[in-house]
Amino acid sequence: MNIMDASVYIAELVRQARGAAGVLATTNGARRDAAIRACAAALRANKTGLKAANQKDLDRAPQFGLTAAMTDRLRLTDKTLDAMADALEQIAAQTDPVGQTLSAYNRPDGLRIEKRRVPIGVIGFIYESRPNVTTDAAGLFLKSGNACILRGGKEALHSNLAVAACVRQAVADAGLPAAAVTMIDNPDRDIVAAMAKAEGGIDLIIPRGGEKLIRAVTDVATVPVIKHYTGNCHVYVHADADPATARAIVRNAKCQRPGVCNAAETLLVHASHVQSGLLGQLLDDLAGAGVELRGDERTRALRGDVKPADESDWATEYLDLILAVRVVDDLEQAVEHVNAYGSRHTDAIMTQSLAAAERFTAAVDSASVMVNASTRLADGGVYGLGAEVGISTDKLHARGPMGAEDLTTYKWIVTGQGHLRT
Repeated sequence: MNIMDASVYIAELVRQARGAAGVLATTNGARRDAAIRACAAALRANKTGLKAANQKDLDRAPQFGLTAAMTDRLRLTDKTLDAMADALEQIAAQTDPVGQTLSAYNRPDGLRIEKRRVPIGVIGFIYESRPNVTTDAAGLFLKSGNACILRGGKEALHSNLAVAACVRQAVADAGLPAAAVTMIDNPDRDIVAAMAKAEGGIDLIIPRGGEKLIRAVTDVATVPVIKHYTGNCHVYVHADADPATARAIVRNAKCQRPGVCNAAETLLVHASHVQSGLLGQLLDDLAGAGVELRGDERTRALRGDVKPADESDWATEYLDLILAVRVVDDLEQAVEHVNAYGSRHTDAIMTQSLAAAERFTAAVDSASVMVNASTRLADGGVYGLGAEVGISTDKLHARGPMGAEDLTTYKWIVTGQGHLRT
């Protein structure tokens, strides 16, 4: 498919989606919630067919070069399908964001001004090989009153199409337009460019995946894009950190699931812990868990197997059992390092000092800042959003895990009694 054909293809999907968006924007929250719950029920009722479609993708995984971890994320089981349905039900149970009054006031001349939350319209969502993301996205877009055009990765094509068909039928059975959720059935790369250039048709593009995918979208987009390029996350162990807490959190942040965007990539440790022995304990813990360590000179002096870290290591998102380690002299040096090399995703401080925690959270320029908690907790489900369509490292329009509320914008409602401009 060339870009012209792809543009024609996308234009027809956009036409249908815009009609659905108009219906959703004027549909009350109870009806949209009923449709979301119907999607959850459909997933539970169609497990056999969904797993059969998923098996086709699993059978093709070797030809796409998927690692064992990536294949595991692709796999649909009874447990994962139940979890997908549970997430939809959590989304349905949340407060409806559409129509909320953000502010309201009367001007001295009696003019009434209101600022109300409304759907964005039609959102294009481009993501990689995780079929559970299909239902997370559909549920959040329905909750926020938006129609969506979904483009999943070719590795999960059969799974995504089966899940989307299940969702579309449930939405239609609930009395809403099936075109509220559109799954692209063509994996051609020109489709991505056509979506990114569908200005005036698609209101927003959200790419979710690796940096290569996100840059492929942003490099050609004329439609607004919300993105996060990398998750270069840090854990800083302050001078007064509780040793047991720090050891548990550092290991969890790096090792619990190293291939995801909220895993720690750099460990910063206050210089006092060289003498206290805590840094040595942390290094032993990590090496024992199979982590390859790359450190500065003070770190390398404690273990002979720590490789020298160069400038590129501080800025790298490894997505693997590799960790850069640096000794810092104080909190300000830690903050300076995070802001210089981080990706504004998630960073954490281990401390028993309220003053240190407040300084770190105020000074670190990241979407999520954790105090005595693992970076792995930066997640829409953990934050009570039910699910997320991504974790934005942008500052406009949304930041951090994006739930239904972040998929809305607002409009001004102005009411007068024959008011005129003079």
